[in-house]
Amino acid sequence: MKFRTLTRHAREGFRNIGRNGWMSFASVSSVAITLFVLGLFLVLAMNVNHSADVVEKQVEVRAYLKADTTHEQVGQVQEEIEQLATVESVNFITKEQGLETFRESWGDKGNLLTGLEGEENPLLDAFAVKPKNPQETSTIAETLTELPHIENVVFGEETIEKLFSVTKVVRNIGMVLIIALAFTAMFLIANTIKLTIVARRREIEIMKLVGATNAFIRWPFFIEGLLMGVVGAIIPIAILLTGYYYVIKFVKVDLNLYFLQLLPLDPLAWQITLLLMGIGAFIGVWGSMVSVRRFLKI
Repeated sequence: MKFRTLTRHAREGFRNIGRNGWMSFASVSSVAITLFVLGLFLVLAMNVNHSADVVEKQVEVRAYLKADTTHEQVGQVQEEIEQLATVESVNFITKEQGLETFRESWGDKGNLLTGLEGEENPLLDAFAVKPKNPQETSTIAETLTELPHIENVVFGEETIEKLFSVTKVVRNIGMVLIIALAFTAMFLIANTIKLTIVARRREIEIMKLVGATNAFIRWPFFIEGLLMGVVGAIIPIAILLTGYYYVIKFVKVDLNLYFLQLLPLDPLAWQITLLLMGIGAFIGVWGSMVSVRRFLKI
Protein backbone atom coordinates (compact mmCIF):
# COMPACT_ATOMS: atom_id res chain seq x y z
CA MET A 1 0.00 0.00 0.00
CA LYS A 2 1.29 3.43 -0.89
CA PHE A 3 2.10 5.81 1.95
CA ARG A 4 -0.28 8.36 0.48
CA THR A 5 -3.13 5.84 0.56
CA LEU A 6 -2.32 4.83 4.13
CA THR A 7 -2.32 8.49 5.15
CA ARG A 8 -5.71 8.89 3.55
CA HIS A 9 -7.11 5.92 5.47
CA ALA A 10 -5.67 7.21 8.74
CA ARG A 11 -7.19 10.65 8.12
CA GLU A 12 -10.53 9.03 7.34
CA GLY A 13 -10.34 6.93 10.51
CA PHE A 14 -9.82 10.07 12.62
CA ARG A 15 -12.69 11.80 10.84
CA ASN A 16 -15.03 8.86 11.44
CA ILE A 17 -14.42 9.14 15.18
CA GLY A 18 -15.37 12.83 15.03
CA ARG A 19 -18.42 12.27 12.82
CA ASN A 20 -19.82 9.61 15.13
CA GLY A 21 -19.01 11.48 18.30
CA TRP A 22 -21.49 9.91 20.71
CA MET A 23 -21.03 6.36 19.45
CA SER A 24 -17.25 6.77 19.57
CA PHE A 25 -17.57 8.17 23.08
CA ALA A 26 -19.69 5.16 24.08
CA SER A 27 -17.12 2.72 22.65
CA VAL A 28 -14.14 4.44 24.28
CA SER A 29 -16.03 4.64 27.60
CA SER A 30 -16.88 0.94 27.39
CA VAL A 31 -13.26 0.04 26.65
CA ALA A 32 -12.01 2.30 29.46
CA ILE A 33 -14.42 1.02 32.13
CA THR A 34 -13.91 -2.64 31.28
CA LEU A 35 -10.13 -2.35 31.05
CA PHE A 36 -10.11 -0.43 34.34
CA VAL A 37 -11.85 -3.35 36.10
CA LEU A 38 -9.51 -5.83 34.41
CA GLY A 39 -6.44 -3.71 35.22
CA LEU A 40 -7.50 -3.29 38.85
CA PHE A 41 -7.80 -7.02 39.26
CA LEU A 42 -4.47 -7.57 37.47
CA VAL A 43 -2.73 -5.21 39.92
CA LEU A 44 -4.29 -7.02 42.88
CA ALA A 45 -3.42 -10.46 41.48
CA MET A 46 0.19 -9.46 40.71
CA ASN A 47 0.65 -8.13 44.26
CA VAL A 48 -0.88 -11.25 45.83
CA ASN A 49 1.42 -13.40 43.70
CA HIS A 50 4.41 -11.23 44.66
CA SER A 51 3.57 -11.55 48.37
CA ALA A 52 3.27 -15.33 48.01
CA ASP A 53 6.70 -15.44 46.31
CA VAL A 54 8.27 -13.38 49.10
CA VAL A 55 6.83 -15.67 51.79
CA GLU A 56 7.92 -18.81 49.94
CA LYS A 57 11.47 -17.47 49.50
CA GLN A 58 11.76 -17.12 53.28
CA VAL A 59 11.30 -20.86 53.70
CA GLU A 60 14.49 -22.61 54.83
CA VAL A 61 15.62 -25.91 56.33
CA ARG A 62 17.62 -25.83 59.56
CA ALA A 63 20.01 -28.82 59.91
CA TYR A 64 21.56 -29.14 63.40
CA LEU A 65 24.98 -30.77 63.80
CA LYS A 66 25.95 -33.23 66.50
CA ALA A 67 27.73 -31.61 69.45
CA ASP A 68 31.00 -33.53 68.87
CA THR A 69 31.35 -32.50 65.20
CA THR A 70 34.84 -31.15 64.43
CA HIS A 71 35.59 -28.10 62.26
CA GLU A 72 36.92 -30.36 59.51
CA GLN A 73 33.71 -32.43 59.55
CA VAL A 74 31.62 -29.23 59.47
CA GLY A 75 33.44 -28.21 56.29
CA GLN A 76 32.84 -31.64 54.72
CA VAL A 77 29.11 -31.54 55.50
CA GLN A 78 28.80 -28.01 54.12
CA GLU A 79 30.53 -29.07 50.93
CA GLU A 80 28.12 -32.00 50.52
CA ILE A 81 25.09 -29.73 51.02
CA GLU A 82 26.39 -27.13 48.54
CA GLN A 83 26.74 -29.86 45.90
CA LEU A 84 23.02 -30.67 46.04
CA ALA A 85 21.35 -29.45 42.84
CA THR A 86 18.20 -28.38 44.70
CA VAL A 87 20.01 -26.09 47.17
CA GLU A 88 20.36 -22.37 46.48
CA SER A 89 22.48 -21.33 49.47
CA VAL A 90 23.96 -22.69 52.71
CA ASN A 91 24.74 -20.56 55.74
CA PHE A 92 26.64 -21.95 58.75
CA ILE A 93 25.32 -20.67 62.08
CA THR A 94 27.38 -21.28 65.20
CA LYS A 95 25.63 -22.00 68.47
CA GLU A 96 26.86 -18.60 69.75
CA GLN A 97 25.13 -16.85 66.84
CA GLY A 98 22.05 -18.98 67.45
CA LEU A 99 21.96 -17.92 71.11
CA GLU A 100 22.32 -14.24 70.16
CA THR A 101 19.46 -14.52 67.65
CA PHE A 102 17.38 -16.30 70.28
CA ARG A 103 18.10 -13.53 72.81
CA GLU A 104 17.13 -10.81 70.34
CA SER A 105 13.84 -12.59 69.63
CA TRP A 106 12.99 -12.39 73.34
CA GLY A 107 13.34 -8.59 73.30
CA ASP A 108 13.32 -7.07 76.81
CA LYS A 109 13.34 -10.54 78.37
CA GLY A 110 16.58 -11.49 76.60
CA ASN A 111 18.57 -10.99 79.82
CA LEU A 112 16.90 -14.18 81.15
CA LEU A 113 19.31 -16.10 78.90
CA THR A 114 22.37 -14.65 80.63
CA GLY A 115 24.71 -17.38 81.83
CA LEU A 116 24.12 -19.70 78.88
CA GLU A 117 27.25 -18.55 77.05
CA GLY A 118 30.30 -20.76 76.36
CA GLU A 119 30.12 -24.34 77.62
CA GLU A 120 26.67 -23.74 79.13
CA ASN A 121 25.16 -22.96 75.72
CA PRO A 122 22.62 -25.76 75.11
CA LEU A 123 22.20 -24.96 71.40
CA LEU A 124 23.89 -26.75 68.49
CA ASP A 125 25.75 -25.47 65.46
CA ALA A 126 23.50 -25.56 62.41
CA PHE A 127 23.21 -25.01 58.67
CA ALA A 128 20.46 -22.77 57.30
CA VAL A 129 19.68 -24.19 53.87
CA LYS A 130 17.59 -22.32 51.29
CA PRO A 131 16.06 -24.39 48.46
CA LYS A 132 16.07 -23.19 44.85
CA ASN A 133 12.44 -24.25 44.61
CA PRO A 134 10.46 -23.87 47.87
CA GLN A 135 8.29 -26.81 46.76
CA GLU A 136 11.35 -29.07 47.21
CA THR A 137 11.80 -28.24 50.89
CA SER A 138 10.64 -31.66 52.09
CA THR A 139 12.95 -33.46 49.65
CA ILE A 140 15.96 -31.44 50.84
CA ALA A 141 15.07 -32.11 54.48
CA GLU A 142 14.99 -35.87 53.82
CA THR A 143 18.40 -35.70 52.08
CA LEU A 144 19.96 -33.69 54.93
CA THR A 145 18.68 -36.19 57.48
CA GLU A 146 20.75 -38.91 55.80
CA LEU A 147 24.02 -36.93 55.90
CA PRO A 148 26.65 -37.82 58.55
CA HIS A 149 27.03 -35.64 61.68
CA ILE A 150 23.47 -34.28 61.36
CA GLU A 151 21.60 -34.47 64.68
CA ASN A 152 18.17 -33.42 63.42
CA VAL A 153 16.46 -31.37 60.71
CA VAL A 154 13.74 -28.78 61.29
CA PHE A 155 11.67 -27.04 58.61
CA GLY A 156 8.14 -26.71 60.00
CA GLU A 157 6.61 -29.36 57.75
CA GLU A 158 2.94 -28.72 58.62
CA THR A 159 3.26 -24.93 58.40
CA ILE A 160 5.04 -25.10 55.03
CA GLU A 161 2.48 -27.51 53.57
CA LYS A 162 -0.35 -25.20 54.65
CA LEU A 163 1.51 -22.21 53.22
CA PHE A 164 2.01 -23.89 49.85
CA SER A 165 -1.65 -24.98 49.78
CA VAL A 166 -2.86 -21.42 50.44
CA THR A 167 -0.53 -19.81 47.87
CA LYS A 168 -1.52 -22.43 45.28
CA VAL A 169 -5.23 -21.79 45.81
CA VAL A 170 -4.73 -18.00 45.67
CA ARG A 171 -2.77 -18.26 42.40
CA ASN A 172 -5.26 -20.63 40.77
CA ILE A 173 -8.27 -18.49 41.75
CA GLY A 174 -6.49 -15.37 40.51
CA MET A 175 -5.63 -16.98 37.17
CA VAL A 176 -9.19 -18.22 36.58
CA LEU A 177 -10.72 -14.83 37.45
CA ILE A 178 -8.28 -12.95 35.20
CA ILE A 179 -9.02 -15.21 32.22
CA ALA A 180 -12.79 -15.01 32.83
CA LEU A 181 -12.63 -11.22 33.21
CA ALA A 182 -10.48 -10.84 30.09
CA PHE A 183 -12.98 -12.81 27.97
CA THR A 184 -15.90 -10.85 29.43
CA ALA A 185 -14.09 -7.61 28.62
CA MET A 186 -13.39 -8.75 25.06
CA PHE A 187 -17.01 -9.59 24.25
CA LEU A 188 -18.41 -6.54 26.03
CA ILE A 189 -16.09 -4.15 24.22
CA ALA A 190 -16.40 -5.90 20.87
CA ASN A 191 -20.19 -5.74 21.01
CA THR A 192 -20.09 -2.03 21.80
CA ILE A 193 -17.82 -1.37 18.84
CA LYS A 194 -20.07 -3.49 16.65
CA LEU A 195 -22.99 -1.24 17.54
CA THR A 196 -21.10 1.82 16.28
CA ILE A 197 -20.46 0.09 12.95
CA VAL A 198 -23.99 -1.28 12.63
CA ALA A 199 -25.21 2.30 12.96
CA ARG A 200 -23.13 3.10 9.84
CA ARG A 201 -24.38 0.18 7.80
CA ARG A 202 -25.79 2.42 5.08
CA GLU A 203 -22.44 4.17 4.68
CA ILE A 204 -20.70 0.85 4.03
CA GLU A 205 -23.43 -0.32 1.65
CA ILE A 206 -23.15 2.88 -0.42
CA MET A 207 -19.35 2.59 -0.63
CA LYS A 208 -19.77 -1.01 -1.76
CA LEU A 209 -22.34 -0.07 -4.42
CA VAL A 210 -20.11 2.63 -5.95
CA GLY A 211 -17.35 0.08 -6.45
CA ALA A 212 -15.05 0.52 -3.46
CA THR A 213 -12.92 -2.55 -2.76
CA ASN A 214 -13.20 -4.43 0.52
CA ALA A 215 -9.70 -3.33 1.56
CA PHE A 216 -10.50 0.31 0.78
CA ILE A 217 -13.61 0.12 3.00
CA ARG A 218 -11.95 -1.92 5.74
CA TRP A 219 -8.84 0.20 6.41
CA PRO A 220 -10.50 3.31 7.93
CA PHE A 221 -12.52 1.06 10.25
CA PHE A 222 -9.34 -0.81 11.14
CA ILE A 223 -7.62 2.44 12.14
CA GLU A 224 -10.75 3.72 13.89
CA GLY A 225 -11.01 0.55 16.00
CA LEU A 226 -7.30 0.71 16.80
CA LEU A 227 -7.56 4.32 17.94
CA MET A 228 -10.64 3.70 20.08
CA GLY A 229 -8.98 0.69 21.73
CA VAL A 230 -5.74 2.57 22.46
CA VAL A 231 -7.48 5.71 23.76
CA GLY A 232 -9.80 3.53 25.84
CA ALA A 233 -6.74 1.84 27.37
CA ILE A 234 -4.81 5.03 28.11
CA ILE A 235 -7.53 6.33 30.47
CA PRO A 236 -7.59 3.33 32.88
CA ILE A 237 -3.78 3.06 32.72
CA ALA A 238 -3.42 6.67 33.88
CA ILE A 239 -6.00 6.23 36.66
CA LEU A 240 -4.59 2.89 37.87
CA LEU A 241 -0.94 3.96 37.93
CA THR A 242 -1.70 7.30 39.61
CA GLY A 243 -3.84 5.53 42.22
CA TYR A 244 -1.18 2.84 42.76
CA TYR A 245 1.50 5.52 43.29
CA TYR A 246 -0.54 7.05 46.12
CA VAL A 247 -1.39 3.61 47.58
CA ILE A 248 2.35 2.77 47.84
CA LYS A 249 3.06 6.15 49.41
CA PHE A 250 0.16 5.77 51.86
CA VAL A 251 1.19 2.24 52.91
CA LYS A 252 4.93 2.90 53.21
CA VAL A 253 5.04 6.50 54.44
CA ASP A 254 1.76 7.31 56.16
CA LEU A 255 0.99 3.89 57.68
CA ASN A 256 4.68 2.85 57.93
CA LEU A 257 3.75 -0.75 56.99
CA TYR A 258 7.13 -1.83 55.60
CA PHE A 259 6.29 -5.51 56.17
CA LEU A 260 3.54 -5.26 53.52
CA GLN A 261 5.29 -6.35 50.31
CA LEU A 262 3.81 -4.31 47.44
CA LEU A 263 5.34 -4.44 43.98
CA PRO A 264 7.32 -1.29 43.12
CA LEU A 265 5.74 1.08 40.59
CA ASP A 266 8.55 0.22 38.16
CA PRO A 267 8.35 -2.37 36.50
CA LEU A 268 4.65 -2.86 37.38
CA ALA A 269 3.78 0.33 35.47
CA TRP A 270 5.37 -1.00 32.28
CA GLN A 271 3.73 -4.40 32.61
CA ILE A 272 0.24 -2.96 33.16
CA THR A 273 0.72 -0.38 30.37
CA LEU A 274 1.82 -2.97 27.81
CA LEU A 275 -0.89 -5.47 28.81
CA LEU A 276 -3.83 -3.05 28.78
CA MET A 277 -2.59 -1.20 25.69
CA GLY A 278 -2.19 -4.48 23.84
CA ILE A 279 -5.61 -5.78 24.92
CA GLY A 280 -7.28 -2.46 24.05
CA ALA A 281 -5.68 -2.28 20.59
CA PHE A 282 -6.45 -5.94 19.84
CA ILE A 283 -10.08 -5.72 20.93
CA GLY A 284 -10.62 -2.47 19.03
CA VAL A 285 -9.23 -3.89 15.79
CA TRP A 286 -10.89 -7.27 16.24
CA GLY A 287 -14.31 -5.77 17.00
CA SER A 288 -14.12 -3.48 13.97
CA MET A 289 -12.92 -6.15 11.58
CA VAL A 290 -15.54 -8.70 12.59
CA SER A 291 -18.35 -6.16 12.28
CA VAL A 292 -17.21 -4.70 8.95
CA ARG A 293 -16.75 -8.14 7.41
CA ARG A 294 -20.43 -8.86 7.97
CA PHE A 295 -21.46 -5.91 5.75
CA LEU A 296 -18.80 -6.52 3.13
CA LYS A 297 -20.64 -9.72 2.13
CA ILE A 298 -23.48 -7.71 0.58
